[in-house]
Amino acid sequence: MRIVLVGPPGAGKGTQAAFLAKNLSIPHISTGDLFRANISQGTDLGKKAKSFMDAGDLVPDEVTIGMAEDRLDQADAADGFLLDGFPRNEFQARALDAYLASHGIALDGVLDLEVPEDEVVKRIAGRRVCRNDSAHVFHVDYTPPAVEGVCDTCGGELYQRSDDTPDKVRNRLEVYHRETEPIIDYYKQQNLVVTISALGAVAEVTQRAMAALHRGE
Repeated sequence: MRIVLVGPPGAGKGTQAAFLAKNLSIPHISTGDLFRANISQGTDLGKKAKSFMDAGDLVPDEVTIGMAEDRLDQADAADGFLLDGFPRNEFQARALDAYLASHGIALDGVLDLEVPEDEVVKRIAGRRVCRNDSAHVFHVDYTPPAVEGVCDTCGGELYQRSDDTPDKVRNRLEVYHRETEPIIDYYKQQNLVVTISALGAVAEVTQRAMAALHRGE
């Protein structure tokens, strides 16, 4: 299957992408991984991206599209893929369509993870990260540490990232509504969108997603 995963910040796209990719036996291709790989490998696109990022600027669409196309050209993506974070706007969506058409293939579906805005703010603003290891993540409501402010795993200090405050989260949501949400309407015109609720346990959302993706088969 060839799938695009969309949804607002805090919808759990990364978590669901990993489970869905495993269940469907397709590679999970995330924008973050594309940037990290290209920058660490010193590719031409990676150097271009880093120059914009170091200057505090957004990476141009053309650079992101180039990275995505290079990744889709790799052998493991020949029979399917799950894109997470790309395309992020209609320009990128049209570029992806053109790339796929040039290879005689098309998307099978666009999975839209739906979460109420208040829940997004609660999920992200309640997140606490260990200063010693950013992989140790807790939540003040959903997964609180045994001792407030202390990492259960290593005893490090837990803190709230500067971009996880409620105001910053709402700003990110505004950017999502303005830039990324329009691709849902774009794909709806192609009858590709399936929308599911991303509320509930991770396994429940994964089951919901798998059922939605296989509904038309």
